[in-house]
Amino acid sequence: MNSFGTRLKFTSFGESHGKAVGCVIDGLPAGLRIDEDFLQDELDKRKGGSRFATARKESDKAEILSGVFEGLSTGTPLAIIIYNENQRSKDYEDIKDLFRPSHADFSYFAKYGIRDYRGGGRASARESVARVAAGAVSQMLLNEFHIVVDSGVFAVGDAQSGLKNAEFDLEFAKKSEIFALDETLENAFKDEILRAKKQKDSLGAAVFTRISGVMAGLGEPLYDKLESKLAHALMGINAVKAVEIGIGARASELKGSQNNDLMKDKAFLSNNSGGILGGISTGQDIEIKSYFKPTPSIFLAQQTMDKFGNNTICELKGRHDPCVGVRGSVVCTAMARLVIADALLLNASANLNRLKKAYGL
Repeated sequence: MNSFGTRLKFTSFGESHGKAVGCVIDGLPAGLRIDEDFLQDELDKRKGGSRFATARKESDKAEILSGVFEGLSTGTPLAIIIYNENQRSKDYEDIKDLFRPSHADFSYFAKYGIRDYRGGGRASARESVARVAAGAVSQMLLNEFHIVVDSGVFAVGDAQSGLKNAEFDLEFAKKSEIFALDETLENAFKDEILRAKKQKDSLGAAVFTRISGVMAGLGEPLYDKLESKLAHALMGINAVKAVEIGIGARASELKGSQNNDLMKDKAFLSNNSGGILGGISTGQDIEIKSYFKPTPSIFLAQQTMDKFGNNTICELKGRHDPCVGVRGSVVCTAMARLVIADALLLNASANLNRLKKAYGL
């Protein structure tokens, strides 16, 4: 639906070409220092306007409406709104009755019977600005526990880094215009994106996320396993079609003797599991890969149907990302932050001794 989380819950609202997009965060503990500069910095990372993203320029200025007093969270719902400033709904008038290939147009119409053609409405990646805002607030809580979440791009199209997970350069990704994790491939990634853009086409991308500083014991067993929650969060991002934890699909190719993470001297000797066993964190880095499909909005003529069932041709106008996975990496970070912050709060009452300690007993 439109809400995510168990103990720390956020609900997003708004459409791509509506008045605003925003979120309400519920369950945040009182007394947390709310850093509005950090919040804005995180939103700025997701903004378009570069050669490698949509030309749609939004200031994405966050305004906190409630839940904060004198710089601290109050424990009541924290609401954030980001006003849309640069909509061009006229770009979509020629296709208002068409189903754009590989968009959510057809499935949304099948479900709701309403066709909001203005940039995809609620299904637009514009909604992800609310997720980034909620993720930034979650990181403020994680900072209290020295937990860090970072992401970057390790593949664009069929250009893929050969580095191992431990070798990805997350510090370089912070400086990279496209969040590249492999400095030697940054220019190749850029060239691939610009080539596809020139051809009026698009590319997919792959994103790596590392969560470090997580203590052992986070996560709920069986039906709310930590990897299940992370996969749920990341698969819910627009255009993500696959998620791997640890070595992911490659584990199916190995023997148990190759895949098992052995232990010695109070430490693990490998991290094939990606920092999670039995749905619960092990204290190792949690490592995730998310795979984004090519942006479906391309400027080539494509066969499609209209909402009346007639065959027709779709020819798009407008402003679209040639590789949505680039800015999607920022959203991956945000959603991972939300999951871990929620897990922290859930774990606070996991056993009686911990609960008594909270009440000084």
